[in-house]
Amino acid sequence: MSLKGQATFFKSISRCFGVPFWGWAKYCAPMYQSYYGFTEMPFHITPDPKFLYLSETHQEALQHLKYGVTEKKGFIVLIGEVGCGKTTLCRKFMNELDPEHYDTALVLNPRVTETQMLKSILIELGVPEVARTKTDLVAQINQLLLERIARGREIVLIIDEAQNLSFEVFEQVRLLSNLETDKQKLLQIILMGQTELKDRLAAEELRQLRQRILVHYELRPFSRPEMDRYINHRLTVSGSMGRPHFTPWALRKIFSASRGIPRIINNLCDKSILSAFIRESDEVTYWDARRSARDLERLTD
Repeated sequence: MSLKGQATFFKSISRCFGVPFWGWAKYCAPMYQSYYGFTEMPFHITPDPKFLYLSETHQEALQHLKYGVTEKKGFIVLIGEVGCGKTTLCRKFMNELDPEHYDTALVLNPRVTETQMLKSILIELGVPEVARTKTDLVAQINQLLLERIARGREIVLIIDEAQNLSFEVFEQVRLLSNLETDKQKLLQIILMGQTELKDRLAAEELRQLRQRILVHYELRPFSRPEMDRYINHRLTVSGSMGRPHFTPWALRKIFSASRGIPRIINNLCDKSILSAFIRESDEVTYWDARRSARDLERLTD
């Protein structure tokens, strides 16, 4: 069956069963990848550093991370709205750290106890057997850091979704920042989180931690020109040879519906291209973008 025939088939099923065509998107996506000649899907929402578009705000954020770590500032905070690219930027940053000099520990699930956090850090640093009690875990981390610092290595701890940390775990992380030699901190700590992280850090209970934050940056959503370049960047990385083409009105609609947030842009662009594919068109129009935006609104109502 031709690509057109397959798309028509799924469209017919949608009408028969009353299921929105988007429900069949996962089956149609490989079709539009082939139809437009993409080497891979251009608007996946997974944090692949290859697709990272360094807007002005992302470049500044990356430089803040590098400065904080290389200058051993101790605590670094990166804040951004949901879907603004914090995790992708973090992966980019980690990939650029010299593996011969840096060890990293990335904690993705912050809804843990103090003991679980300490164990997660040790496991991330490649320790096969970890202690059981909190006191022993802290001693084990301290010994590990001293050994690695003595070998000329630097250790970076990155905690994603840090707005979900309990006050007790925040305090434990602060105490870890006390581990130091006469000349330097043993651990560089990056806290990444949504805008709610600012409110958490403003709490009276965290005033000691707040005073230790020497590097701080907040990611902004894309401006309209940045969004246009971002979309072109992802299409180019995916092997696009100019197909499909987004009209200016389509881009205008995508920007207004996404508010410049990359994850929402990806979602809207993916659905808009699928809509254009159904029409066998090389042009993504305002109506494709409008249909995608309405579908997204239905999901969030």
